[in-house]
Amino acid sequence: MNTPTISVVMPIYNVEDYVAEAVQSVLDQSFDDFELICVDDGGPDRSMQIVREFSDPRIRIVCQTNRGLAGARNTGIANAKGQFVALLDSDDRWHKDKLMLHFIHLTANPGVGVSYAGSRFMDANGEILAVSMHPKIGRVSSSDIINRNPIGNGSAPVLRKSALDRALFPHPTDVGRNCWFDESFRQSEDIELWIRLAVQHGVAFEGIGGQLTDYRIIAGALSANVVKQYLSWNRMLRKLASYAPQFVDKYGDKARAYQLRYLARRSLQLGNFVLALDFLKRALALKPQILLEEPRKSTVTGGAILAGLVLGKERFFALARPCMKGAAC
Repeated sequence: MNTPTISVVMPIYNVEDYVAEAVQSVLDQSFDDFELICVDDGGPDRSMQIVREFSDPRIRIVCQTNRGLAGARNTGIANAKGQFVALLDSDDRWHKDKLMLHFIHLTANPGVGVSYAGSRFMDANGEILAVSMHPKIGRVSSSDIINRNPIGNGSAPVLRKSALDRALFPHPTDVGRNCWFDESFRQSEDIELWIRLAVQHGVAFEGIGGQLTDYRIIAGALSANVVKQYLSWNRMLRKLASYAPQFVDKYGDKARAYQLRYLARRSLQLGNFVLALDFLKRALALKPQILLEEPRKSTVTGGAILAGLVLGKERFFALARPCMKGAAC
């Protein structure tokens, strides 16, 4: 097999209901000069048996004892042969032209290190939800990344390998192992790497149009624990302050306010209206200008929280579920 242009890294752990769809979405790409590195992260289910049923020679399987998402991605990247690295979580899927569009973008813009696009949300059954991500496109600044994270999720970016390697560091305890993602993070590992690439290493991020990733929302998933999410996000900010204190002094409070508002919306989605209200109040108290910058999103969030408090969980979701579908639990 010739050296592929793009290495697709897919961590796999306990996703037997979704992994075939994820793999097939890669094999169906209109751009076919890729390798798909499936990293077996030691899950006990049938996920890897399903992967092994595919016979495409572009699939490579790498096995390891369980290290978590960041560790599985690092193992995949360490085995990557391509000029570009694309990340796809094994419960998500791609539009058939995703790799082609990002390849064109990165080839035409050699100064760009990370190319990304918007995402659609889907439920556990793969049905597309009414909500989607339409991030800022074009060249984005480091402040855009820390405040609004336009990349959005770990299945959205395609990275130039040479740019990604700027963030390479040796594992602190496992001699000879290289890391790109910080394996001490079990949440917020994506934004930690994106902001480190942008702020510490000067990597340029640029978005292109379209919703090219289908991002699956699963009720009860790890991301549902919003308190742990907030603690992990704050740890990311402390790490950022250790090497870019002036950047955090300038943008930290605003970034925290946007994160609090995001967690308010996530808590609303999970039916915890009291926690949602607390997050939103903290966000507006910290930086009330986010209400002026994004009045529609902030007021809709506040109105939905009040409706939930008045109606109660059952009646609120009876009204909201036709749009939210599997995004509401």
